[in-house]
Amino acid sequence: MSIHVSEPGRPVGTRLPEVFRNRRVGDVTELTEAGPISASHSEATDAEFQQAAHSGSRQKALQEYGAAAGERPEERVYLPVSEISSPAIYTAPATATVGEALGLMEDSGVHHLVILAENNVAGLLDLRWLLSWLHENTSASMNQSLVHIELPAFLTASPETDAHQLARLMLAHQLNAALVVDTTGKPTGIVTSTDYLKLYANVSRQEGAV
Repeated sequence: MSIHVSEPGRPVGTRLPEVFRNRRVGDVTELTEAGPISASHSEATDAEFQQAAHSGSRQKALQEYGAAAGERPEERVYLPVSEISSPAIYTAPATATVGEALGLMEDSGVHHLVILAENNVAGLLDLRWLLSWLHENTSASMNQSLVHIELPAFLTASPETDAHQLARLMLAHQLNAALVVDTTGKPTGIVTSTDYLKLYANVSRQEGAV
């Protein structure tokens, strides 16, 4: 699997890409939408990497070659998302309220929650988006159940996805996080804009030392 975007929708059932449900997956270009958003199916956002999903050995060879050549991670032609993503995932049920979701984020010190509906991935909730939604609604909305709210679109990627490609698509879709899932649809990690900042901030420190 490469990179997919799940359209906005209520957290009912699974909102993972159609590739996990043996249904059609449409293709769009890297930075522009190929057509109107469809709520009935998810779109693959990088058609080129669909083929790359079947060339794992080639990607692994590129990764090992870069490491052997002494290249820093951010300079490698191929950098798997698994190398920079965090395996720590915090979840909340779709039946949770907005207030409960905010409380869990605060207690855990995180800005993202994976929303589950009957153990299926039903959404990826961002603190900034949730606060914005709350600002646009009444104070009584703290008791609103997430299952009645249209959650934002979210990106999914496989552990082998190229991190550089994912960064471009996060920028293109104005999303600051992506969920990393395995071939069975199980979440294995999350990569955020902070992970990329840490990666390139480390480069600046190294260059400064030199």
